[in-house]
Amino acid sequence: MKLRLLLGDQLNLKHSWFDKQEDNTFYVLYELHQETHYVIHHIQKIVAFFSAMRAFASDLQKQGHQVLYFDINSPASKKSLEDNIKDLIAEKGFTKFEYQLPDEYRLDQQLKSISNHIDIPSESFDTEHFLTTREDLKSFFEGKKQLIMEFFYRDMRKKFDLLMEQGKPLGGQWNFDKNNRKKWKGNPAIPPPFRTKNQGNQEVYKSITQAGIKSIGTYDAENYLFPANRTEALEQLDYFCKHLLVHFGDYQDAMHTAQRNLFHSRISFALNTKILHPMEVMKVVIDHYHKNPEAIALSQVEGFVRQILGWREYMRGIYWREMPDYKSRNQLENFNQLPDFFWTGKTKMNCLKESITDSLETAYAHHIQRLMITGNFALLIQCHPDEVDDWYLGIYADAIEWVQLPNTRGMSQWADGGIVATKPYVSSGAYIHKMSNYCEGCQYDRSKRTGENACPFNSLYWNFLDDKKEHFQKNNRMAMMLRLLEKIPALEKEEIKNRALSVIENPDAF
Repeated sequence: MKLRLLLGDQLNLKHSWFDKQEDNTFYVLYELHQETHYVIHHIQKIVAFFSAMRAFASDLQKQGHQVLYFDINSPASKKSLEDNIKDLIAEKGFTKFEYQLPDEYRLDQQLKSISNHIDIPSESFDTEHFLTTREDLKSFFEGKKQLIMEFFYRDMRKKFDLLMEQGKPLGGQWNFDKNNRKKWKGNPAIPPPFRTKNQGNQEVYKSITQAGIKSIGTYDAENYLFPANRTEALEQLDYFCKHLLVHFGDYQDAMHTAQRNLFHSRISFALNTKILHPMEVMKVVIDHYHKNPEAIALSQVEGFVRQILGWREYMRGIYWREMPDYKSRNQLENFNQLPDFFWTGKTKMNCLKESITDSLETAYAHHIQRLMITGNFALLIQCHPDEVDDWYLGIYADAIEWVQLPNTRGMSQWADGGIVATKPYVSSGAYIHKMSNYCEGCQYDRSKRTGENACPFNSLYWNFLDDKKEHFQKNNRMAMMLRLLEKIPALEKEEIKNRALSVIENPDAF
């Protein structure tokens, strides 16, 4: 008799495990304190995962599979995964243990240990989700000094024949990123976000509260937007194609106080829990484009495909190439703590107040809010990357370590020394103004470097360059900014650094 373990991000109904019903096979899913406690998670993230897990278990049972489900208030929830597996084996007399390969190093090691400490044979299986293996990216960049994502992305386009025409990129170019940097100023109109019809969320929320799980953020039906099953996820994808894709690429980097979602699909939760497969998502979007070539520009579609086929697979490859050492990298030697306002949103800096409040209320923020607002500020005040990792991993519903860690520690904090990003993604207030209306409602002046009402990002930016310049002396992409730094008069530079130090020492006062 076989026991098959399914993790909370392995909710793939299309997996070959489920092609047929087997009387001697049982599937088990656990809601564990182990998984709610290793970092403090957003309440909507916990609700989203448990809702999706319960819906998945129900769907499996409807297909005729035998499912063992242990919720967060069961005695099993407080035990370790290993103890639970051993208990089930002893209780039911299972003769084989099987599991799908985890996408998180921590769980990968734990399941290997479990397999070595049980008295029955065990076997692991691929999740049948990703388009590459753990080792593909490492092999692709073998012998290369830099791991440039664009080269990997182009190879993936050719390999899977996506947006290709006779061996060449559709439209004559690979990347339309320059078309994807428009500031949204109120037009075109943005449709309301897709809302799920799942009725079980309140019940799940009550069970989490009853279990006394510590969390961050808020939960209410108005802000909850995560699908629980394939039906809802496919409806969300269809909604994106029909209502949002037409302007997705243009405004994918934009930010606005009146619009949290803009034209983003918000499909990342369904993808990262494996409710949807990346290939089916891309094909649905590409097919919709081909059916509406006059209404939808190629740049909108290419920008979307690049995020999934290129960036998502690339991040996973980086994660498995660099772990476990990657998790402890701190190339810039940053050691400060995150400000308290990252957990409250209470700051006078409008861009941070808006982005963090969005995150606390929805367990979501799009990539530029994460990279160029919260991540930018955390790097400029020189926070320890462990602090930043824990916050990002906890607050966002789509955050699973394989995708969060290289995006945060690599792309956002440059703690990996340039493995992911060729230069740090830092900016002054000018970029924030360029891509948003945040500066318009802020008490700080985006044009000033010093003075009581000067935008903190400005002094922090130049102070960061000065503090870390030794790290970037040989970085060609930083050369121009370092030259500009040297041209700042000594007295003004001292004023800039004093202003920056006041922010770094007491960020919650700003």
